[in-house]
Amino acid sequence: MARWVKHIQLRAGMRIDDLVQEMEKCGVFSAGRVAKAVEIYREMLRQKSTIFMGVGGAVVPGGLRQALTDAIRKDLVNVLVVTGANATHDLIEAFGGHHAQGDEQADDVELRNRRISRIYDVYVPQEAFEIFEDNIQPLLAKVLEKGSRISSAELLRRIGLELTDRNSFLKAAAEKKVPVFCPAIADSILGLQIWLYSQDHDIVIDTLKDIKEILELASGAKKPGAVLLGGGVPKNFIFQSMLLTPRSFDYAIQITMDRPEPGGLSGATLEEAKSWGKVAKDAKTVTVVGDTTVILPIILAAVMKRS
Repeated sequence: MARWVKHIQLRAGMRIDDLVQEMEKCGVFSAGRVAKAVEIYREMLRQKSTIFMGVGGAVVPGGLRQALTDAIRKDLVNVLVVTGANATHDLIEAFGGHHAQGDEQADDVELRNRRISRIYDVYVPQEAFEIFEDNIQPLLAKVLEKGSRISSAELLRRIGLELTDRNSFLKAAAEKKVPVFCPAIADSILGLQIWLYSQDHDIVIDTLKDIKEILELASGAKKPGAVLLGGGVPKNFIFQSMLLTPRSFDYAIQITMDRPEPGGLSGATLEEAKSWGKVAKDAKTVTVVGDTTVILPIILAAVMKRS
């Protein structure tokens, strides 16, 4: 017979790790899956796995910038694949801009009149994008040589090394030699700014070089694991990296709120990925259905405590 469900016991002054242990004893629904994600993450660290993390959605505007930075500095991730938006919003804060708490019920036409852009209940003042533009153009001039043809990972590495904000995940990654790929970099404000720069300068961001570089990492990865925050391009770019190797991911953790029925990758199950050979048939996997801004801090805090 399966184990009995043990009800979660709360105590004053509980630490995150204590709470996750209670979730593990419970063992069912999202509580059990969060606990399983922590255990899989811990095993990846014990096995010295090469950990690929995909960062989709509005993770940085959603308050997880420092969590990403800490994960990098504490050696909890070896390769990052991010959206252009998350790179942009990291740079906005690195340059002195800010995100503000807002209201998802606001009058968006009024927000437009007030020069505020909304990401659900996060406000981004137009001044933040102006700060970004004022800083990114001279920074691009500093890190890009005439005739440059580089991968997005190389560009973000050079940018990260020039930043002074230690809370920046791009800076942390550059210093820790963790590559940050942004294969859809054109699909972002950062991409627009690079395009503007390219109108007067001979430079190309070559995403085919990104494929070559991540394939080399995948080929040499030890017991590779994937931690997927949301889906989209970061999830697929990580998973497809194994298709030209004789290997598959041995571990996979997915946090998503999307459904599999529409056929989109963001909601696709990890079991489905086995049919493609992206995830090994005997891989240790778990999908936690929930909000990354809630789930990820719990998982990382517990992993950091137990590591």
